[in-house]
Amino acid sequence: MAANLRTPSFASCSSTSTDTDDEGVRGTCEDASMCKRFAVSIGYWHDPYIQHFVRLSKERKAPEINRGYFARVHGVDQLIKAFLRKTECQCQILNLGAGMDTTFWRLKDEDLLPSKYFEVDFPMIVTRKLHSIKVKPFLSQPIIELHADDTLQIDGHFLDSKRYAIVGADLRDLPELEEKLKKCNINPQLPTLLITECVLVYMTPEQSANLLKWAANSFETAMFINYEQVNMDDRFGQIMIENLRRRQCDLAGVETCKSLESQKERLLSNGWETASAVDMMEVYSKLPQAEVSRIESLEFLDEMELLEQLMQHYCLCWATKGGNELGLKEIVY
Repeated sequence: MAANLRTPSFASCSSTSTDTDDEGVRGTCEDASMCKRFAVSIGYWHDPYIQHFVRLSKERKAPEINRGYFARVHGVDQLIKAFLRKTECQCQILNLGAGMDTTFWRLKDEDLLPSKYFEVDFPMIVTRKLHSIKVKPFLSQPIIELHADDTLQIDGHFLDSKRYAIVGADLRDLPELEEKLKKCNINPQLPTLLITECVLVYMTPEQSANLLKWAANSFETAMFINYEQVNMDDRFGQIMIENLRRRQCDLAGVETCKSLESQKERLLSNGWETASAVDMMEVYSKLPQAEVSRIESLEFLDEMELLEQLMQHYCLCWATKGGNELGLKEIVY
């Protein structure tokens, strides 16, 4: 339905049996958002938007968790900006399993928006995000400012505007995903950056392989960024798996997270031409020294060894297809 620009209306939606089955996975969205909100609140990075999507946790997060999230946000942002520079922003970004991510708003503030920014997540999560956008002008106004027409296309778990779209869909149902993205005018010919953060690990290896193949086959020129667990075969990794299982959250795709090599091989075997991967300790070690000094002064870290263990069990992977003339293969971290 079409709703008036100044007073967008958002219908409510009901959960499905699939929503119920995926409750543990959806819970990780809330956890990640609250961790980011807490880290922002004590000065790790600047994000004036996250507070409008999630409440501030009463429970203080551990310093190693805060530094881990800082490295995650910094690492993903660096790769996004490298892609935007190579394409001169003449591209589109597709954030799969975006949750309460605020990248669209932060890129707008830096005058780095792509031609269009798309987000996909479970319908229930999208409905909640749309509600926040609807009731908070600080979130809706940037979308409205960029939208030249009189109406935004909005319903309970769908919003389409000139530069930003968000759709509720299950990433395991590729025909549904493709249909909904086509409604938002996704362009297969435009250089496309796809992003997944702790998403593929909750899918079976077959399901994530299908998603990666779909992404490689759907866009002529593309880059894929994936952030998730790695080195999960050792004792520390097993403890991580057990802790998540206690919260009814199963890592269905953990076998692909054995090593940096297994992460790269998954990308290369599913239609991507180049693949790179680094663990988050390497990302942290490459931070500018001034930035390291700044964040390490924010709070005392008792056990550096625990931070290193945690960082060695998450990784940043990226793959490219086509784009030789743009130099996508030259993107390194």
